[in-house]
Amino acid sequence: MAYQSPISPGHSWYEDSIGERPVYAALDGDKTADVVIVGGGYTGLSAAAHLARMGTDVVLIDAHRFGDGASGRNGGQLGTGQRAWAEELEADYGLARARALFDLAEEAKTHLLEFVGSNGIDIDYIPGQLSVAHKRRYVDDYKAHAEIMAERFNYSHVAFMDAAETAERLGSNRYFGGTRDTGTGHIHPLKLVIGTARVAAQAGAQLFENTPSTGIISAGGKVRVTTPKGTVKADKCLIAVNAYGGDLEPVSAAHIMPIGSFIGATVPLGSESTVLPGGEAVDDSRFVVRYFRKSKDGRLLFGGREIYGVNDPRDIHIHIRRQIGELYPALKDIEITHGWGGYVGITLPRKPFVREVMPNVISAGGYSGHGVMLSNFVGKLYAETVSGNRDRLKLIEDLKIPAFPGGRRLRAPLLFLALNWYALRDRI
Repeated sequence: MAYQSPISPGHSWYEDSIGERPVYAALDGDKTADVVIVGGGYTGLSAAAHLARMGTDVVLIDAHRFGDGASGRNGGQLGTGQRAWAEELEADYGLARARALFDLAEEAKTHLLEFVGSNGIDIDYIPGQLSVAHKRRYVDDYKAHAEIMAERFNYSHVAFMDAAETAERLGSNRYFGGTRDTGTGHIHPLKLVIGTARVAAQAGAQLFENTPSTGIISAGGKVRVTTPKGTVKADKCLIAVNAYGGDLEPVSAAHIMPIGSFIGATVPLGSESTVLPGGEAVDDSRFVVRYFRKSKDGRLLFGGREIYGVNDPRDIHIHIRRQIGELYPALKDIEITHGWGGYVGITLPRKPFVREVMPNVISAGGYSGHGVMLSNFVGKLYAETVSGNRDRLKLIEDLKIPAFPGGRRLRAPLLFLALNWYALRDRI
């Protein structure tokens, strides 16, 4: 059974900004294919598009509408490299492997921008990202990070910002310094979902919405994925449900934890606004990170991963407005037109989880807030694997991803306690 959200997710500004979404029928009957994909977010749709273009017979199913999970509702920031800083990867894996992982992620960025460009997908790309320190003692780490990126990872797009430059670029003096990355940017995430689905369908992939998987069985060299109104039989299967897997497959569920993420969209700020004059996206140094950016029409999209404990999306507005007011006092009473929530999948070390969970069945997810860029590329790497080259996907498969402690019963309460502890530590 697919993971069911305990909160009402709210209606996103992304949905209201795109007009009518394409609709794909539900599966009604049995299908056979070379590959069956469960999950119609970035990973699954990207894999379907690349596989279909290779001539592979692909069937993809999703329990809801494509992009109704994190792929169509996230903060839209691409980022650079892996979720962890490159020097953290170096400490864990050594310089050579850290460079390989960083270069793979940079290829993911290049691939995404080339993919949308060559396929005529308008994703509202806006360049630039600011990463900022909410505590003074963190500033030296950001300065060292910019130097390490240039010297050891050959990435010259990150520059250190002192407190004065940070305040000027943010339009707020609540942070103490940080870095500016001109080699990345931010996008409209739902437009990417819709465009990738179009490419996959045009290439011949069979796409089905509102078709939950009720079970996955691998036996006798074949994989059978059951649904309420039919079964898909295939040679291989990709599970790409990320935070929304529930009890569909136990290995993935043990390693990928869903955590709530909430975003609010304000009314357009107007051309005279001093908020983010350069148009960059922002992420801060909190463990329970705050992230924000301006849309192309000038709205402030502000998000965070606090566990608010709200059941009504209208209450999201209260918390988001409070956080906006802390950074921009002039906006403390700003009208918030949309407030929405959903789940992202995290792993314990904040690195992606890719694993063969049963014969001929690979599961991918746990991008830990870095999925806009990485998940699309993992879909491409999966297509490479089906065609016989698993070497590059193995770089991610071989990452050390332990299961969450506590088993199925205790892991969610333990994570709740941990996140609230870190949220408290962020404020000290």
